[in-house]
Order: sequence, then structure tokens, then C-alpha cells
Amino acid sequence: MSSSQAFPDKDLNTHRRVSTKSNPGFLERLSETAGGTVLGIGLFFLSFYVLFTNEGRALQTASSLDEGLSQVVSLESLFSLEPQNNNRLVHLSAKLHTSQPLHDPNYRVVVQAVKLQRQVEMYQWVEYRDSKDYQENGETKTETTYNYNTEWKSELVNSRNFDKEIGHQNPSAMAVESVTVVAPEVRVGPLILSKGLVEKINNFQTLSLKDFLTSDLDSFLTVDDDYFYHTQTPRRPEVGDVRVRFSFAGLSSEMSNLGPAQIVSIVAMQRGEQLLPFKTKSGDTLEILYEEELSAEEVFAKEHQYNSMRTWGLRAAGWALMFLSIQLTMRIIYTLVDWVPVLRELVSVGLKIFALCISCSLSLLTIGAGWFFYRPLMAAALGALALVPVFLARSGLTAKKNE
Repeated sequence: MSSSQAFPDKDLNTHRRVSTKSNPGFLERLSETAGGTVLGIGLFFLSFYVLFTNEGRALQTASSLDEGLSQVVSLESLFSLEPQNNNRLVHLSAKLHTSQPLHDPNYRVVVQAVKLQRQVEMYQWVEYRDSKDYQENGETKTETTYNYNTEWKSELVNSRNFDKEIGHQNPSAMAVESVTVVAPEVRVGPLILSKGLVEKINNFQTLSLKDFLTSDLDSFLTVDDDYFYHTQTPRRPEVGDVRVRFSFAGLSSEMSNLGPAQIVSIVAMQRGEQLLPFKTKSGDTLEILYEEELSAEEVFAKEHQYNSMRTWGLRAAGWALMFLSIQLTMRIIYTLVDWVPVLRELVSVGLKIFALCISCSLSLLTIGAGWFFYRPLMAAALGALALVPVFLARSGLTAKKNE
């Protein structure tokens, strides 16, 4: 059983609400804990899956990268296509090129680039909540403070979900939508980039509007600090006002005051004049693009580094899942003794230590099992190497006995 009561403050944009809920009985707490136990068991098995399969994924990716490096051909000439490189893995570093500029007719923005992004923000009310629980008269009370501020937000904030909507209403839709325009054809030298390679060009830069001709603007638009404002008073916005900023990625023209064309380094399969994904015998697909000038060796070195970081990240995520799952599963023990304050604290600390120790041990065992399953020769070699000190110690003891 619960109830709530609102307490308005002097500030119209701040108010408090206190809700009261009867403390749950033992059987109710036990029922809630049982649900956490079921969730913990599910997370426990999920952590095993993440840790075990991660080792196989890391090995497959590393093998694919080594295979790609052994086969890749660096293109020396970008003025003509060489038939002998057809269906082969190639590497090249060159400037991006698009045949037509991208433009937004509503704001008269024109950029010769691979992508042009229009980012729209609206001035809206935003609700912030700060809650704290406390015990009073054998009941659990929750005091929640609600604050309302006006901010520029790129997503629509639904004021109907506010605790106090009166005086804090937001428009129900954006006057202008955000959009990203992509060039229909992107080339590097004589070769056309695949859709997957184009998707990797995401180094967006804000389009500076300092030199924008304000005389060509519509009467309802104002330019201020690289934004188009749909208001004549951008420094004193009102709820519902809209501002628009443009950014571009993959500059692809030398005839521009925005800078030189973007140089990219690509590793992909050449088929005719197309650059496509390359399927390795190890099972991975190679379709790599970096927005800088790199040799083939440097490209694959960066990919190996990324694979290593991803492997360790998934190992950490798997351990965290296992730690959380053990805590949830053992929570029922805490519930059984939470009516004794001293015992409750001791059990809480003990369960955390237990979860930490067990999760570390099981995570290492699962990773080791993964190595043994996916890399049996490596695991056997490491096991033999680990037994060398034991054999040396035993041989030393035998020699001393013989003396």
C-alpha cells in the first residue's frame, strides 16, 4: 500500500513529492529475492557464453588479419585498373572524390563531401528528478524533488510524462527534422567504394557559418555561432524555438575553402572498378577504412590493436556479468538474515567477497577452457611450460637423494 503528497516550493519550476509505502513483509521480500535469483541464474550462463565464445572470436579475427596481411597487394598506380588485381585483396591510400556536391536547399548550404548532416535542436522544458529514501514510523518514504529547466535538445521531450505538466508544455513535434545526406557514388582514384566503406566515413566536422551570406537568408532565419536560428532573438530563445547546425564528413574537393580533400587508407577486395568486402578462409570479412594515410602494415597493426582491446573489453564484461549474477543468486541468504542488523552487515560483506572470488576464478577457468578448445596446441604448450619448474624441482630432489 502506497500514497503520495506534493509540496510546492517558492520556485515555480521546483516542487517535491513524498510517497509512502509500507515496509514489505518477510514473504514479500523473499518473493522479490526469488525473482532476482532466477535472473541471476540466467546472467550466470550468459557470462559463460560471452567469455567462452569471445576467445574463439578473437582467434578467428587475428587469423583473418594475418591471412589478409599475407595476401594484400598495395596499388602503386591509381590512374588505371590492373586486371591482375581483380578479386584480390588490395590496399590503397588516396583522396576521396565525389562527382556532385551535397546541398540543403532550405538553408542554401552546399558542400562537396561524402556526407552532409543537418542537426536540429529545439528549446524545450526538461524534467530532472532527485530521489532519496528514509524510514519513518515503520514505513519507507521516498522524497522526490522535481526541477524544470529550459535547454536545447536534439530529441523531442514529451512533457506529458512530467510530474507537473502545467506551465512546462513542449511542442508535440519538431518544426524541422534532422537528416544525413550521403553522396550516391564515392571514389578513391578509379575505384568506387562499397556501401560498407562509405558507412565508415564518420569524422564529422562542424560547418562554419562565419562567411555565410546573411543577405540570402529567409527573413525568419538568423545566423549566430554556426547555427541557423528560426527566431530573430537567438540569445533570448523561447520554448519551441528551433536551431540548425550543419556538419560534413569526407571532404572530397580541392576547390573548397573548407580544406583539402580527405585522404583515406582502404583494404578491401577489388572487383572491376568496385571495392567490396573480402571473405577470408578463417571466416571473417575484411572491409577496412581509416581516415588517414597508412601503409598496409600499419592498417593491419591498428586492426590487431582494436581486436585486442575488444577481446579484453568482452572479458571484463563477461566477468562483470558473472559477478552480478552470483550476487543476485546469493541475495536470498541476505534476505533470510536482514532482520538482524549486525549479522546483516557481515553477511552483506561476506557475499560480496564470495562473489568477487568465485567470479574471478570461474572467469579465468572459462577463458582457459576457451583457449583449450580453440587453441589446443597453444594450451598444451603453456601447460607443459607451467610443469617445467615442477619437473626441475623433482629432478633436483632426486639428485640430492642419490648423493
